[in-house]
Amino acid sequence: MKRPSVEPSDVERMANKTLLSYGADTRAKYSQFWILLALAGIIATAGVVSDSTATVIGAMIVAPLMTPILGSAFALVLADRHRMARSLLVVLGGALLVIAMGYVAGLLDTLNVATEGNSQVSGRVSPKLIDLVAALATGLVGAFALVRSDVADTLPGVAIAISLVPPLSVIGLTLQEGLYDDALGATLLFLTNVTAIIFTATMVLLYYGVRDTAKEMGAPVGNLSGKTLAAVVGVVVLIALPLSYQTSRLFQENTLRIAVGPISKDWAQANDWRVVKVDVTGNVLSVTALGAPPQISTDELRASLDDAGYEDVDLQVELVVGGVQSLPRDG
Repeated sequence: MKRPSVEPSDVERMANKTLLSYGADTRAKYSQFWILLALAGIIATAGVVSDSTATVIGAMIVAPLMTPILGSAFALVLADRHRMARSLLVVLGGALLVIAMGYVAGLLDTLNVATEGNSQVSGRVSPKLIDLVAALATGLVGAFALVRSDVADTLPGVAIAISLVPPLSVIGLTLQEGLYDDALGATLLFLTNVTAIIFTATMVLLYYGVRDTAKEMGAPVGNLSGKTLAAVVGVVVLIALPLSYQTSRLFQENTLRIAVGPISKDWAQANDWRVVKVDVTGNVLSVTALGAPPQISTDELRASLDDAGYEDVDLQVELVVGGVQSLPRDG
């Protein structure tokens, strides 16, 4: 079966789409890029702060940040160092712009409550290995849409599936509030998505013979060594390591939470109390119980956990004394 290839017109189209036009004035394209990115940053930051999924999705559709990322892969395949450096600088500048917007939004949040219980924040600060798998698949679709003009209509779906701008807003917001671990997690998610796009786009462009066609049309094509490709693969593996650790940690925490949940509930029910929340962070079990006076004994829960083999788990108990009172209407 003959391997698919691209025409010179396809190479020119891809260069134009990725802000790497050959011999054309790209000033208008860059101004459009920065304006759209700034607006997307505002929308994403507003969506994250207000915990609005619909608003965040709108920012994903508007954001053009995937364009220079694909441009980085395009320049990498052609071994065009100048254009690759330019694309990476645009990605870095765009990322810093959106992070700054998130930071400013944090300054406006004088009570530092924008991140508390916010699903848009919590969903982007703990990336897992499955996020890398999803990013690779999404990046593959994006690269395929770049090569094939007849499937370009899928790009809005790709923009929604890949999370680029919202994590940057979360980084700025959490940095301002001093939540450095959360900011690190959001940074890891962003780098995961960028790495996945560059990796998959590189493989797709090589498969479609973009280098050969670019040479035929006289485009600048350098020497692409095996070490360069190995480095791209190595970065993906490097990103996968912390994601694997995070996945393993979350699996252990969920396993522990499921196991100790019934023990906590039995302890509370035996004293006519009710457990309203069970959380596990690392090796710390946090239990919130609600009930009427007198205050329940926490030593009993500690003993029950020890008897069940969880003596190495630290326990924190929050008791809400008072319980729930029912006051029916007269008559």
